[in-house]
Amino acid sequence: MWTTSKTAAALVFCTLAGLPAAALSAETQRVRGTIESLDGSVLLVKSREGPALSIALNSDWTVSSVAKAAMSDIKPGDYIGTASVPKGDNGAEALEVLIFPAAMKGTGEGSFAWDLAPNSTMTNATVANAVTGVDGQKLVLSYKGNEKTVVIPDGTPIVTFAPAQKTDMVPGAPIFISAQRDDAGKLSAGRVVVGTKGVAPPM
Repeated sequence: MWTTSKTAAALVFCTLAGLPAAALSAETQRVRGTIESLDGSVLLVKSREGPALSIALNSDWTVSSVAKAAMSDIKPGDYIGTASVPKGDNGAEALEVLIFPAAMKGTGEGSFAWDLAPNSTMTNATVANAVTGVDGQKLVLSYKGNEKTVVIPDGTPIVTFAPAQKTDMVPGAPIFISAQRDDAGKLSAGRVVVGTKGVAPPM
């Protein structure tokens, strides 16, 4: 059963990763990297691209995390989000898989552009079927009258939701943030997903 803290973590995560690109303003910037420091409400991040980024955290900022899961945890009828890249005819290869709690089914449903890797998309959908093919595990996903087949290679990060504390925001911890850039180029955010217990946010 979901505790209040786990449900809150799920809501935070869905807000960060479960919205179609069209719902994000032009000033939204997804930040992936590791924490360099947290000084009061100013977070310094070593970004995936290299430069250090300073992010002002809102006064009511919150933090959540993710926990490791497995293919065996994914069943037909479950609702997931997966970032993937094109593979073959009308198929895709997963870069990561996120398992939503049942209460969040339908959040951000659809398939839309994502920036985890070149040409990647994020698909939030219901698992119609799970099968094993010659090239690995496959998920047949159903969303808004469409279907998409995604191959899940061995070693693909599969995660579910987990709570976190602000004390988890330590130097070297991996993070994912959907930040807002203002007209002056300054970044701010109200939510952070931080890696804990050796599990980094894969999205």
